[in-house]
Amino acid sequence: MQSRGLAWRLVAPALFFELLIHILPMLTGITMSFLSINQFNLANWLHAPFVGLANYRVGVSPASPIGSSFLSSIRVTFAFTALVVLCSVGIGLGAALLMNRPFPGRAVVRTIYLIPYAMPVFVTGILWRFMFLRNGAVNTLLVNVFHLADHPLFWLIGSNAFWSIVIVALWRLWPFCFLMFLAGLQAIPTDLYEAVSIDGGGAWAQFRQITLPLMRPVLSITTLVTTLWTFNDFTTPFTLLGSGLPASADLMAVHIYDNAFLHWQFGIGSAMSVMMLVIMLIFTILYNRALRVGSEVA
Repeated sequence: MQSRGLAWRLVAPALFFELLIHILPMLTGITMSFLSINQFNLANWLHAPFVGLANYRVGVSPASPIGSSFLSSIRVTFAFTALVVLCSVGIGLGAALLMNRPFPGRAVVRTIYLIPYAMPVFVTGILWRFMFLRNGAVNTLLVNVFHLADHPLFWLIGSNAFWSIVIVALWRLWPFCFLMFLAGLQAIPTDLYEAVSIDGGGAWAQFRQITLPLMRPVLSITTLVTTLWTFNDFTTPFTLLGSGLPASADLMAVHIYDNAFLHWQFGIGSAMSVMMLVIMLIFTILYNRALRVGSEVA
């Protein structure tokens, strides 16, 4: 009993701050999603009219402008997340395989690879915003250096805004995948590769028989973490394009912010936040279940 009491006393500070920082704000947001809160009753939001599921119905109704735009933002966010995560995992794994081999200057190259991940997100957004200007570095390279375009492109408006966010998010995220995969590769004993090589297996056989099976835990957790980070990413699109994103780049996080803090629809914004949380929870549960089934089959 004394040891259990000591354990609870040691865990109590972490539980208190978890409750204060995460649980209470989440419960507050869920409560606000059932109320009609706007700029007139925000100061006394606990006494705002109770509307039940009306905010959720408005948020997902294709017949209403709010609902149709929110459903469109969900589709854009899914496409954005899939592109960024798949490319980040692929580039990060390829870079980790290259950097796992010894060569002169490897430490310097590894450090350079990690610069995008180490830079503050706000600095990254401002830097790329200047690069994406009509007379910025990106158009200069495309038009004047590589001659891939006939005229400068508008990267921050229209359909190109989606690709600008994808490029910036990918540039920021793939070094994290690289770091995780490199750590996983260095934990694999070299004797296993030597054994496959003695048996006549080439680089592809080593990758398929040793690298992928032993890297599966690292690949799984990295994919899950990067998916959750990308799906609810707010800072990257906001610092790059600001609020009021174009329809092609209308990600859910910024869309919810616009509804809550620009249109003063705090109840509807809270309902959208709860739906976003539910989507992430469903994805996490299904992803973990798929991994469990895959490990049982293997």
